[in-house]
Amino acid sequence: MIQLLFALIFTEMALIVVFVFKTPVRKLVIMGLDRVKRGRGPIVVKTVAGTVFVVMMATVYNVVKIQRRWIQDVEVNPTDQVLLAKHLLEASLMGFSLFLALMIDRLHHYIRELRIRRKNMEAVKKQNRIFEDGKPLEIKLLEEEKISLRGRIKQLEAQLEDKTTSLHDRINQLGTQLEEKTKEASSSETNAIALKKQSEGFLLEYDRLLEENQHLRSQLQTLDRKLSYSDSKKVT
Repeated sequence: MIQLLFALIFTEMALIVVFVFKTPVRKLVIMGLDRVKRGRGPIVVKTVAGTVFVVMMATVYNVVKIQRRWIQDVEVNPTDQVLLAKHLLEASLMGFSLFLALMIDRLHHYIRELRIRRKNMEAVKKQNRIFEDGKPLEIKLLEEEKISLRGRIKQLEAQLEDKTTSLHDRINQLGTQLEEKTKEASSSETNAIALKKQSEGFLLEYDRLLEENQHLRSQLQTLDRKLSYSDSKKVT
């Protein structure tokens, strides 16, 4: 019994040493423990551990029983001394073996958790690298779109200025013609109305160009915000 317990303790100590150092043997031991913990393995391990614990408690009870006998009899029996030493050694070895088994279980659990965390961290790092690699392309596209929108805005502003100048000239011309036609005769009122409608059409065109210019400016502001957000995220 004692030899078996010593062999068990040395085996558990060897497993703990294997867990401490990163070697190919540790990987094999972890794989073996993974298989042991599947299926009925945990039930068998718990049954064995429970049996060892019960035997240890019985041994401790025998130790207490022998000590009580010494207190009652006062005389020390050599046989009881040998039995007491044997029971103490067995109880100590069984308790130590249970403690080492618990340590092995916890070390195995923590090593598995550490490996899972490392894999998750590597996956997150790969995703971040992919995102960082694709980010400059997106920024480049946004900058190109920004440049094209700015060119479009400048073109529309030039067109708007031309339309505004021509519209003012046309309005002035129509006003002059309207005054002349009004002074000529009452029959020119029809022509004045037509000219007035034409001037209103130019005003509507002018308003439409203003709205289009405002819409393009809002698109440019939105694009600037996206670029600033992408730059800030890249910095972080």
